[in-house]
Amino acid sequence: MSPAAPASPRLAIGFACGILAAVIWGIQAVVSRQSVADGLSAGDVTILRFLAASLVLLPFALKRLKPFPVGKLGWKKALILTAIVGPSYSLILVGGAHFAPALHSSVISPGLIPVATALLAVLVLGDRISPLRVVGLAIIVAGIAVFSFEAMANTPTREGAWIGDLLFVLIALLWSSFGLLARRWGADAVEVTMATCLLSLPLLPLLALAQPIHLLQVPLAAVALQAFYQGVMVGAGALFLYTQAVATLGAGRAALFLPLVPVVTALSGAILLGEQASTLEIAGMALAVTGMLVALKAPSSA
Repeated sequence: MSPAAPASPRLAIGFACGILAAVIWGIQAVVSRQSVADGLSAGDVTILRFLAASLVLLPFALKRLKPFPVGKLGWKKALILTAIVGPSYSLILVGGAHFAPALHSSVISPGLIPVATALLAVLVLGDRISPLRVVGLAIIVAGIAVFSFEAMANTPTREGAWIGDLLFVLIALLWSSFGLLARRWGADAVEVTMATCLLSLPLLPLLALAQPIHLLQVPLAAVALQAFYQGVMVGAGALFLYTQAVATLGAGRAALFLPLVPVVTALSGAILLGEQASTLEIAGMALAVTGMLVALKAPSSA
């Protein structure tokens, strides 16, 4: 038997972890959209997300983060990253769901993240990107332009959705900035998640004062859904699964699961929310996903 044979179960686990992470992220947009229907504000969801995630991550953080709660990052870097992907990030993400259908979140943000990351890497780090990656990024931009046309034109079926789309563009810029800094500082993904979650906790009382809070006015089931999904499944579960996929398959192969996110959102949004994508949106999504695949498979630099 060849030495490669024992690796098969390990590879299967890696692929399963990557697929599950993509499914969790894909359904997140639908759950965020459901929070609107349930009467929860962006502030409500943000508070539930960080409380639940911190409760799950705290036992591991106490053992792993030395010094607690920032670890090897140190206070300055941890606070900067928290400012980027902490409560403000969640408010923008969930706030966008109040204006645009779930699918818009999963196409625009994941699609533009590699575009914004490449631009920042060229402008800030002086990186050079390969011609094939440029082609892939251009296809993504074209796809998102087609996908968002009805929203940006404020058509009757997508009235007000342009606000959500612009918020999702901002999400892509924030996440790209976060990724660039994390890469530059050599930050560990698990430690960063723990530190940013825990450092967000002291900000939640301020958030409760600044944002409308409806937690006591909505059904308990709606509160539990957001706490479990946004905090436990997304905040802890998806991170663990994707980290395992990267460790097993490598970062390049693990990233190939990301184009599954909008596909999962499209299917789950139609089934769970009854949201139907228009012909133009489906065409734009297909183009954006194609561009993501081309960009991910291309050499990272020239």
